[in-house]
Amino acid sequence: MSSMGFPGNLDEWVKMQKKMLEIFRDADSRLKDADRLDLIVASRAAFQHIIRTLKAFDQWLQDPVIISHLPREMLVDVWETTLKALQLILELDIRHTSGFRQHFEKLAKEGTLNPLVVWGKQGEGEDKKGKRVLPTTTI
Repeated sequence: MSSMGFPGNLDEWVKMQKKMLEIFRDADSRLKDADRLDLIVASRAAFQHIIRTLKAFDQWLQDPVIISHLPREMLVDVWETTLKALQLILELDIRHTSGFRQHFEKLAKEGTLNPLVVWGKQGEGEDKKGKRVLPTTTI
């Protein structure tokens, strides 16, 4: 690996990340009145890019060239920013999962759950004693 190639690769990564930031910012302005499907697609695209970026960052912090030369101040920035991002994601997950559980139970009580989606499999939705139970989702 030449010393010129490595900085060039870093420049290309930063350029691509700036472009993605621009794309997602532009998408946000177009999604203000979006339907459910567009919001799902946009959220999944964002999740996929977050996952890709996190995997690359994890590899970055395993690279001997990087960890041998990365100043402590940059590592402090990584940790503090990572902690903030983690807290935001965990708060989103808690808020969303709790809110959906409440919404799901409300729909179940009202009898408005889509039976093709929720109770589609034979026997699903009943325990061994024939009592109706809510389905579970494994994450």
